[in-house]
Amino acid sequence: MSDLRKEFGKVGVLFGGRSAEREVSLMSGKGVLAALQAKGIDAHPFDPAERSIAELATEGFDRVFIALHGVFGEDGSLQGALEQLGIPYTGPGVMASSIAMDKIMTKRICVSNGVPTPAFVSLEVASTTTERLQQVAKEFGLPLMLKAPHEGSTIGIARVESADGLRDGFDLCARYDSVILAEQFIKGRELTVPVIGRGRDARALPIVEIRAPQGNYDYEHKYFSDETEYLCPAPLDEALTKRIQTLAVNAFNAIGCTGWSRVDFMLRESDNEPFLLEINTSPGMTSHSLVPMSARVAGTGYEDLCVEILRLATLGLKQSSK
Repeated sequence: MSDLRKEFGKVGVLFGGRSAEREVSLMSGKGVLAALQAKGIDAHPFDPAERSIAELATEGFDRVFIALHGVFGEDGSLQGALEQLGIPYTGPGVMASSIAMDKIMTKRICVSNGVPTPAFVSLEVASTTTERLQQVAKEFGLPLMLKAPHEGSTIGIARVESADGLRDGFDLCARYDSVILAEQFIKGRELTVPVIGRGRDARALPIVEIRAPQGNYDYEHKYFSDETEYLCPAPLDEALTKRIQTLAVNAFNAIGCTGWSRVDFMLRESDNEPFLLEINTSPGMTSHSLVPMSARVAGTGYEDLCVEILRLATLGLKQSSK
């Protein structure tokens, strides 16, 4: 028996699920599963859309690697179930997962902890009139970003270029959520920072800059297109790099993340000021994904990264960053 097989026991790789991000999760999970098996770990696929989570306990799984994205995977509900079952899992715990899944709450907490975000307001789908949308556009300016705050993978996002498009953009996002985040558009460079560890030991990996065609980093360009450029490490001076990495770790700890996450920023073109967009607590692990890309630059290959994340799997009080 390999040392890793003995260390980790029977491992479930959770992927697929029931969220709008199922397709991406299938790609992530298959990659993680193959990587763990290649390292000699007794890893098995497990799709919560097809099987009851309770089977993880009855079938003797010792820990799980969560490669689920979106609701029912990274929103805290699965984490709570695993806590009840007593099965250690990767990534942040119940509270941090729930907070990060809500872009609005994430922004409120990060702002209160000194991490800047674009100006924003939350809008109830049921009561938001076209006049209110026009008022928000006047206050924040155009383009205006509209987002379903509980989705990821660029699902439920609209960039509104003119007043005529406000209603359509809002209605598109409303397909996914009952509350919409209206956010000031930041013109600049899109950056992302993976963070691994917990509390004072959390560390930021190299920053990745994303350059999508026409600045449109949508679902297609994120997962399937070869036109999107990724620069890692991002071409930034040392002081700015350290500042953004520090903000990423601060945001990670502010909402109580442990294990691993990815923190997304916009770097404003006019003055190189960074603004946090969101925190992803179960980042993609596909061939196009950014955490593996950053880890490679830091000297950690895909398989070793999966092992490191799995080794950080824990139970209980995971929301504490102290």
